[in-house]
Amino acid sequence: MASAQVLAGFHAVVARLRHAPESIKDIYVEASRRDKRMLAFLEQAERAGRRVHPVSAERLDGLARGTRHQGVVALAEERLLAVDVDEVLDTIEGPALLLVLDGVTDPHNLGACLRTADAAGVHAVVAPRDRAVGLNSTVQRVACGAADTVPYITVTNLARTLRGLKERGVWVVGTDDQAAGSLHTVDARQPMAWVMGAEGEGMRRLTRETCDQLVNIPMLGSVESLNVSVASAVCLYESVRQRRE
Repeated sequence: MASAQVLAGFHAVVARLRHAPESIKDIYVEASRRDKRMLAFLEQAERAGRRVHPVSAERLDGLARGTRHQGVVALAEERLLAVDVDEVLDTIEGPALLLVLDGVTDPHNLGACLRTADAAGVHAVVAPRDRAVGLNSTVQRVACGAADTVPYITVTNLARTLRGLKERGVWVVGTDDQAAGSLHTVDARQPMAWVMGAEGEGMRRLTRETCDQLVNIPMLGSVESLNVSVASAVCLYESVRQRRE
């Protein structure tokens, strides 16, 4: 199958069965596992009309390519939720909310960011093509289905993309430990994009200079920074809080 994607674990496969069952070609399950969770999964796969192949645990290990699979692996077509940022903006009703990740290469962090983005109602997650992890099986598993609901768009030139967002009326806010103002000074009710840098390095210089506003996340304890997925959650839910008031 062209452009086959490996989905490993119950969360990733169940999410695809729920949102796009037709994209799943084959499902492989551990033949010896017959517990309640597996039986419920098999019923869901049968209702969706997907083929299920009982195989050995060793075969699943090979299919999952090192990702923890919990006894379930699916081969599916890759899903493209959006072609580019402009396509996303053209379809949004109300103020846009975007998450931009500059230099996040860890699949666990990306998966957690996608999961948070889905929960916070983010319209798309944007990342540079040359400094980002793709939607691999680990990302799919950690995202718990969010990789199938939130467009993940990679771009060749992040600074140029940010300038394009600004031209379309999107306020671009970067997070920086050294910024003078806190995230609570942002008017998050307007169309906006939160820009998060990689842990340690932070945003690249050109990305930082392209932002409309730089803010910090108040740190009251002894640690200097938050994990990027936690920092994303803090910022995104500031937008949620302001927009619900």
